[in-house]
Amino acid sequence: MGALRPWARFPLLVVAHLLALGIGAAVLQALEGPPALRLQAKLRTELATFQAEYGACLPPGALEELLGTALAAQVRGVSSWGGGSEAGNWDLPSALLFTASILTTTGYGCMAPLSAGGKAFCVVYAALGLPASLALLAALRRCLLPLLSRPGAWVAAYWRPAPARAALLGAAGLGLLVAGAFVLLPALVLWGVQGDCSLLEAIYFCFSSLSTIGLGDLLPGHGRGLHPVLYHLGRLALLGYLLLGLLAMLLAVETFSELPQVRAVVKFFGPSGPRTAEDQSGILGQDELALSTLPSSAAAPEQTPTC
Repeated sequence: MGALRPWARFPLLVVAHLLALGIGAAVLQALEGPPALRLQAKLRTELATFQAEYGACLPPGALEELLGTALAAQVRGVSSWGGGSEAGNWDLPSALLFTASILTTTGYGCMAPLSAGGKAFCVVYAALGLPASLALLAALRRCLLPLLSRPGAWVAAYWRPAPARAALLGAAGLGLLVAGAFVLLPALVLWGVQGDCSLLEAIYFCFSSLSTIGLGDLLPGHGRGLHPVLYHLGRLALLGYLLLGLLAMLLAVETFSELPQVRAVVKFFGPSGPRTAEDQSGILGQDELALSTLPSSAAAPEQTPTC
């Protein structure tokens, strides 16, 4: 691909992205289409059975109207089914989780404002809160990234691998740490506490939360009738998990984005031209960061004094 002309690289990247979207859609259609059709057929069968058994006692269309009202409320996060732990849809822990899902751009979709004032407030709150959250995350990243890079610098000083390999090992170590501490371990806890979800579903929920996808099809505590204290504690724990996990995920992404291999790919598909002062300052900043984390024994040798 080195012989590819610069003007053709970006269209090639766009075509590859569109091809990936098409492949993903085709795979999901093949995997999810048949189960959805089976579930739809089962629902129609049960509805027909219910109408055949109790249809004489109900006015025409009464059941469909009731189900439509219940489903419309369920979409908005309001439900009268299940245990008493979900009776207050907008209690303080639930409202805190909702605001955290806005500021972290997770957006589970399990709750939504019903009033016009609530929708207007969400617009203003997100417009002001998102930049503040990004500034806070940037400040925390600047403070924590040098600390997290110290173990990799110590290993590099001891084993003395090539710089590119040392960066790759450090990024892999941080990625494994984040995956274990913020995906696998919380998934095991959720699997043991929730009880009605599999380990794969728990991992799926943790990853979709930390990647800010937030599909909202699985949320801890929903529909289980938990004790109100456990339900509220679970919401607060999920709030802290979102804030800390998102920070850890951003640190891992930042570390991987600074790998020489990743920078080479970005440079290949980027515009060709002379290196700008911004690029030079970014490289110098990374070099200074790496040197600042090395122990004193790995510092550069003293220069021989001139006569």
